[in-house]
Amino acid sequence: MAVHHTHNLARDLRIAFGVYLIPRASSDNQHVVFCKRGDQSPLLNGGSGNVSISKSPATATHSSSAPKATATSPWKLSTSYQGNNFFDAWDFFTGSDPTNGVVDYVDEQTAQSNGLLEVNSKGNAVMRVETTENVSGNRQSIRITTQKSFNGGLVIMDSVHMPTGCGTWPAFWTNGPDWPNGGEIDIVEGVNDYTNNQATIHTDVGCTLPSSNSTTLEISGNVVGGTDCAALTTGNQGCGIRASTNNSFGVGFNANGGGVYAMKWDTTGVAVYFFSRGSVPADISAGVPEPDSWGNAALARWPAASCAPFEFFKNHNPIFDTTLCGDWAGAVWSDSGSPGQEQSCAERTGFSTCQAFVQASGSAMSEAYWEVTSVKIYQLQS
Repeated sequence: MAVHHTHNLARDLRIAFGVYLIPRASSDNQHVVFCKRGDQSPLLNGGSGNVSISKSPATATHSSSAPKATATSPWKLSTSYQGNNFFDAWDFFTGSDPTNGVVDYVDEQTAQSNGLLEVNSKGNAVMRVETTENVSGNRQSIRITTQKSFNGGLVIMDSVHMPTGCGTWPAFWTNGPDWPNGGEIDIVEGVNDYTNNQATIHTDVGCTLPSSNSTTLEISGNVVGGTDCAALTTGNQGCGIRASTNNSFGVGFNANGGGVYAMKWDTTGVAVYFFSRGSVPADISAGVPEPDSWGNAALARWPAASCAPFEFFKNHNPIFDTTLCGDWAGAVWSDSGSPGQEQSCAERTGFSTCQAFVQASGSAMSEAYWEVTSVKIYQLQS
């Protein structure tokens, strides 16, 4: 949808805002629509006029206080975000939403004062959307970016709840500078009442999937966005792969107590894994992950043979955000047929537009929150 709003694509993407283009809406249930923008924190380009709250140096837990990797695991814990210090090493984005959502991203102090941010009694990080019943403009929400970037690694995110419901568009993703040259990896993403997660990469020209066949790719998901992963030649579709399980996103994910997402970026390529609660490998729970032992469990995979992982991805930072409506959730408001969205949100809510619903339905935002146990980044031992 951002294509419709962008009159000079190259200038807007690379110079002005780095906004990610969104394909035009259609009635096809295979929507492959993506969000974000490349200049999400002072670490990555900055200089676009957007404001981030700079904080004291990162105080996330490092490997010195983490479980020691065994001889059988080549992965060593580099950084861990969890517990009371979860938010200490993130920057809070407070610029205008680049995807045209009905949200105002707020700083940490405002979020805490308004009850949108906390570490709860279970030690989990909670990020909410404002639930004031009626608002005349935007609802407050949260978007955070790690202060520390990484090149190659294993990102493991354990969550017990993610935002869900008509009007919501949550995502957990990693992004590099100078988009799309630094690449983007969407680990968790979907809209409205979708129940099947969509993982996607967006890159510079030259990265492709070798096949659209799930068996050939050795994945459990289904390719829904073609095999050209270049953002600028696909209207920002990239290479999207949708999970085949309905507990991988939204209400199904939450009803099962959540689960664990892992993103592996190494010389073999990029892969995303999902493990529902109760099926998390013991090596992950023990803090000594061994991806080679997970077999063909990948939800999505982009092999190195057709997409060099250290050429198309550089200096990534993990990001959480929840927007409302915007270029994807708003665009498919009246659509039906996607997993979990057998009936359109327009029919379910009785509102003809996403914005009207969001502004008049604060109580419906009660499930629009992240509750995250931890985010851990592992590096291969040298």
